[in-house]
Amino acid sequence: MCLNPTTMHAISVTIPSFRSENNNVERGYTVFRVDVLMSGRQHSVEKRYSEFYTLHKTLKKSIKPPEIPSKHIRNWVPKVLEQRRHGLELYLQTIIMENEVLPKIFLDFLNLRHFPSLPKTESCGSFDTDSMESSKLSHQPVMVFLNDPYLLPDPHDAFSNVVIEGVIHGVFYADLQPR
Repeated sequence: MCLNPTTMHAISVTIPSFRSENNNVERGYTVFRVDVLMSGRQHSVEKRYSEFYTLHKTLKKSIKPPEIPSKHIRNWVPKVLEQRRHGLELYLQTIIMENEVLPKIFLDFLNLRHFPSLPKTESCGSFDTDSMESSKLSHQPVMVFLNDPYLLPDPHDAFSNVVIEGVIHGVFYADLQPR
């Protein structure tokens, strides 16, 4: 059974924070925390501006993405970094809102590899067997038992659950005749 993420579980993307990263190998840079909420599951990914820019260049080959915040800024000014954070958040949200089909590169960027690049209304898992990550499906309960399914319903119950009784008889007592 496929879930409709646009009506039941829409993709929600926010960039709540950023941090500066300094190391000896390269000059300092800024890392943005991207929070992704889809189908009731939330996770975070950290991305540098250069990764957003690479995504933008790649997306231009398949869709018309919105404008991305300027590449050249002074990254040490907090007010400017806050504007970039807000601009990148709006950039991701606009891609989700304006595209019925989300490209695989976009889903990969958000670490949503187990959702194929199908229309958002039909996303229900991937059958790609190239990697273990992509073959994981989300499962939803199909049937819920009100009573212990290993016990037969009380024969004196006038309103016994016919479905549960049928399943139990079919699975565990296939050779018995129904009452």
